[in-house]
Amino acid sequence: MSGPYSTRPVFLIGFMGAGKTSAGKALARRLNWKFFDLDDLIEQYEQASVAVIFSRVGESGFRQIESAVLRQLLEMNHQNSVIALGGGTFVQSQNRDLLSQAGAITVLLDAPVEELARRCEVEGGGRPLAQDKEKFNQLFASRREAYELARFRIQTAGKTVENVAAEIEELLMGLTPEAGETS
Repeated sequence: MSGPYSTRPVFLIGFMGAGKTSAGKALARRLNWKFFDLDDLIEQYEQASVAVIFSRVGESGFRQIESAVLRQLLEMNHQNSVIALGGGTFVQSQNRDLLSQAGAITVLLDAPVEELARRCEVEGGGRPLAQDKEKFNQLFASRREAYELARFRIQTAGKTVENVAAEIEELLMGLTPEAGETS
C-alpha cells in the first residue's frame, strides 16, 4: 500500500509485552511493507536465543550486540519497513542517536505495567528480564523516561492488535513523505 505518508522505516518501541512484534506484523501487512524484529535479527546474527545470549554475555554484552545489529539494519536503508525493537533498545542513548540520525519514525506502544506483566505471563517464558515481578516493575519505571522520547505514542491497553495497527497507520497518513512531519 502506498499513501501520502513517509516511506521511512517505522520503529516500534516499548516495554516487553507492549505488542511491538504483533502490532508490527499487522501494520506491515496493512501497508504491504516488510517487517523485522530486532531480537530475531540478533538471534540470527548470534545463532542463539536472546535468553542464551543474556546468559552467555550478560545484559551489557547483549546491548553491545543489539547496537551493532541495529546499526547494520539502519545501514541497509529499509524504507517501507516496520521494525520492532527490543524493550531495552531505545533506552540506550547510542541507539536513540542512531535512530535520530537515520530520521527514523519512532512510535511508543504504551500500556500500564499491570497489563504488560499479564501479557508476559500469558506468553510464557523466554523473557530473561520478566522472571521477577518486582524487578519487572522497577525495570518498567526505569525505562519510562527514555520511552517518552519517542516521536509518537499509541496506547495499546484494551485494544486488539489490528486496532493498534490501524491507529499507527492513521498516524502515518498524517505525515508528509519528505520530512515525516505531521501535516
